[in-house]
Amino acid sequence: MNKILDSQSVLEVLRPVQDPELRKSLVELNMIRNVQINDGGNVSFTLVLTTPACPLREFIVEDCQKAVKTLPGVTNVAVEVTAETPQQKSVPDRTGVPGVKNILAVSSGKGGVGKSTVAVNIAVALAQTGAKVGLLDADIYGPNDPTMLGLSDAQLVVHSSPNGEILEPAFNHGVKLVSMAFLIDKDQPVIWRGPMLNGIIRKFLYQVDWGELDYLIVDMPPGTGDAQLTLTQAVPMAGAVIVTTPQTVSLLDSRKGLRMFQQLNVPVLGIVENMSYFIPPDMPEKQYDIFGSGGGAKTAEELGVPLLGTIPLEISTRIGGDNGVPIVVADPDSASAKALRAIALNLAGKVSVAALV
Repeated sequence: MNKILDSQSVLEVLRPVQDPELRKSLVELNMIRNVQINDGGNVSFTLVLTTPACPLREFIVEDCQKAVKTLPGVTNVAVEVTAETPQQKSVPDRTGVPGVKNILAVSSGKGGVGKSTVAVNIAVALAQTGAKVGLLDADIYGPNDPTMLGLSDAQLVVHSSPNGEILEPAFNHGVKLVSMAFLIDKDQPVIWRGPMLNGIIRKFLYQVDWGELDYLIVDMPPGTGDAQLTLTQAVPMAGAVIVTTPQTVSLLDSRKGLRMFQQLNVPVLGIVENMSYFIPPDMPEKQYDIFGSGGGAKTAEELGVPLLGTIPLEISTRIGGDNGVPIVVADPDSASAKALRAIALNLAGKVSVAALV
């Protein structure tokens, strides 16, 4: 066999191949491992991505194969793809949740923009890629995530420990969930002042057996109040996502929510424009801008943050939420599901970049 073909030469030809988001060499990032070569010229190695939800996975694999095939004597290139999600950076005076690598807030300036729908579907979409995902329903006064995840009849199991009660999260569609809805009757209102709200959110963070998670998605209540302050002051945040509609009043409130996270030194990863346009189920080739158009893109540009994606308004999305089967599961080929999956992948990429740069 040609002596040029060895593990070192494979690493050398792979050195120019970069992670498209980090813009650094895969070799320098230690993303190429376990290089093996047999007598027939078959080369194999492991590509370790920074997230199971890498949106450019196929392109990276293709670039690696092309590079290795330039070596004399190579007959085949086999790439095993795995992922190691990086841990978000620590923040002074904020205590992370054991086992949780990245905490992401999905928030909005006002209610009714589909924030919970976005949070639930992003969580499920990330889980579909193989990521370990949890969802914390921090909307204490209006907890709807159990219904959307098909867990409205679930009950949290409580374990005793030397440090007090530990809650076992419910699980469905690949996502672990805790919610106030599990602790109260169906029609029971939560009539609490700020200190009690602060206490239950901290309980959901630190007294839940989350296990090992790549991402903990926190579905925030609308506004800029106690829940937001409790979360941002308690734990290090990988970032926040602001959900809005194209409507002017929604955009005005979303700007306030975005500025709040910036003032609290939480990275704003981008804006999601929900209900961007309506697609009639009997005329899928048409679309109607019921709430206006272009507002999310304009606001993102003005505030200097990315537009993570736009999601159409489809009846099937509402049906999926009501039935406990998120649209990314119920109708994965729908326009809404495709948009939500793209947003989830985009978000995962930004989290990895923030953790590694």
